[in-house]
Amino acid sequence: MKYLDEFSDPDLARRLLDQIHAVTTRPWAMMEVCGGQTHSIIRHGIDQLLPEGVEMIHGPGCPVCVTPLETIDRALAIARRPEVIFCSFGDMLRVPGSHDDLFTVKSEGGDVRVVYSPLDALQIARDNPDKQVVFFGIGFETTAPANAMTVHQARQQGIPNFSLLVSHVLVPPAIAAIMESPTCRVQAFLAAGHVCSVMGTSEYPPLAEKYAVPIVVTGFEPLDILEGIRRTLVQLEAGRHELENAYPRAVPAEGNPAAMAMLRDVFEVTDRTWRGIGMIPGSGWRLSDRYADYDAELRFEVTDIQTDESPLCRSGEVLQGLIKPHECPAFGKECTPRNPLGATMVSSEGACAAYYTYRRLDLVSAGSAS
Repeated sequence: MKYLDEFSDPDLARRLLDQIHAVTTRPWAMMEVCGGQTHSIIRHGIDQLLPEGVEMIHGPGCPVCVTPLETIDRALAIARRPEVIFCSFGDMLRVPGSHDDLFTVKSEGGDVRVVYSPLDALQIARDNPDKQVVFFGIGFETTAPANAMTVHQARQQGIPNFSLLVSHVLVPPAIAAIMESPTCRVQAFLAAGHVCSVMGTSEYPPLAEKYAVPIVVTGFEPLDILEGIRRTLVQLEAGRHELENAYPRAVPAEGNPAAMAMLRDVFEVTDRTWRGIGMIPGSGWRLSDRYADYDAELRFEVTDIQTDESPLCRSGEVLQGLIKPHECPAFGKECTPRNPLGATMVSSEGACAAYYTYRRLDLVSAGSAS
């Protein structure tokens, strides 16, 4: 296949679905790790086309959703400072902190700007030497190299008024934490192709072996996901637990060596709290000592933040795969994309946003009828 529309070809999709139905003899539960995959699954109704008993569990693969509440509150505190220009990708502006969000800060007069690259924020720092420019650096391994390169350039070019508020998280430790949870129902994983395009696949075979779960690296188009599900079910039915790369057009086994070298230079592994989940050891990055001068938490002394999560929001259970979004009593009522209680309803990769956008009326009607 050479063109994007071929990855949505209905005839090829039907063939893959026939193969999936033919191989499946038992109920299975697998987790897609990436929020982009969740949206594709819900948008195209893939989960509804699978054999009865095959369940897709939506994992914590939305970086906006798992950014800790205390980090959001730190961002709000920094953005309110009159000497600061606070830069972020647009999907962070409506993520609720304890009491408000970055849009609120902007409406109150804070200089909050949407950028499309961390390098845009670095340019703003060059253009405004009398201001402190902070970029909100969040995400999985996919977005980390660009943030690392930006800090590297700031140091190399002597731009002192730029800093990074870091909240990077790592996929493999999250998989381990999910498997070690006493409530875990996951029997296999669809791994995120874009993460593996940066980091390669070497971290996954030990996880597959240790926890006896198949892990299949998968893309994001409908046929990518169906092929990943097919390969996963073949392994489950055969009693195998191996790593497979179903996304070879984008994922080399060795990953991107240049990106990984930059990450090793700028960041170091740290324990990280995931919103709605809690602390996962060794699951994040922070700026290394060499780049500590560019750490916004240290520069603005916002490490001592008290948080207050909404008591109505059950997004933590959604992120852990314990409930589906529509099973939260606040879904579509107190919690909507316009008035979100949690980040999973805001983010373009959040599971709650996917259910609200593509399936809300059907689910609400079904719940009312029952």
